[in-house]
Amino acid sequence: MSEDLGYHPRELLITSIARLAKGARHAAAGAQSPVPGSGLFLAQHWAEKSGGPRMQVTVLGSKKYYPFTDGGRELFDMAGQGRLDVFFLSGGQIDGHGNSNLVGIGDYPQVDVRFPGSFGSAYLFYVVPRVILFREEHTRRVFVDKVDFVSTPGTSPQNVYRPGGPVALITPLCLFSFDRNRGRFTLESIHAGHTLEEVLDNTGFDFDRPGTVPTTEPPSTEDLSVMRTMIAPKIADAYPKFAREMWGYEPKAAAS
Repeated sequence: MSEDLGYHPRELLITSIARLAKGARHAAAGAQSPVPGSGLFLAQHWAEKSGGPRMQVTVLGSKKYYPFTDGGRELFDMAGQGRLDVFFLSGGQIDGHGNSNLVGIGDYPQVDVRFPGSFGSAYLFYVVPRVILFREEHTRRVFVDKVDFVSTPGTSPQNVYRPGGPVALITPLCLFSFDRNRGRFTLESIHAGHTLEEVLDNTGFDFDRPGTVPTTEPPSTEDLSVMRTMIAPKIADAYPKFAREMWGYEPKAAAS
């Protein structure tokens, strides 16, 4: 935890993700996405507290929060039917046009560095209305001018029917929004403890920004308490190591 801020930097990311997911009917996070998953549970808490429609949260790899029994097929079917509002994607490379690379670095197919692969990411990029790009490394090797391989295209020609696509990119330094019509990112806010110069130095693509870039809104005292007491046991179902290291929560099964 940062003693100066009063919260862990990841708790700021979780809160920012929750704000991006507000109003969703159904949102899902992947099997290696504890920070996005925690953000969805916080957004779900806000929805329940406000008395509004309940937000369904699906976490791949969770026994309790993954209701499907046929792998990812059912989730993909639901997304294709327009019943999944928010999903998260990352990439070994992400460029300023919203494209991500999950295949490798170098001239395909003879890549020098191999990434895990695209799986169903391109499909979800086309059909999920709010895709949030998330990466916990903000460097020029990740955020490049042009990806070496397009796994998920940020934009499509106007004659292509596409209800889904990226809406934002969140990193340990800042928050970007994405304009699908223009195919460009805009710097929306910079996280406390970081500077515009730091963002510029570590970003390999060009982006728009206002004259004065605001500081990302920090988590409230109440939200910090909710994360540490209510969300920790929920996220521990799929990410016990994260819950333990982040909030000191020891899952009961592991403790016994």
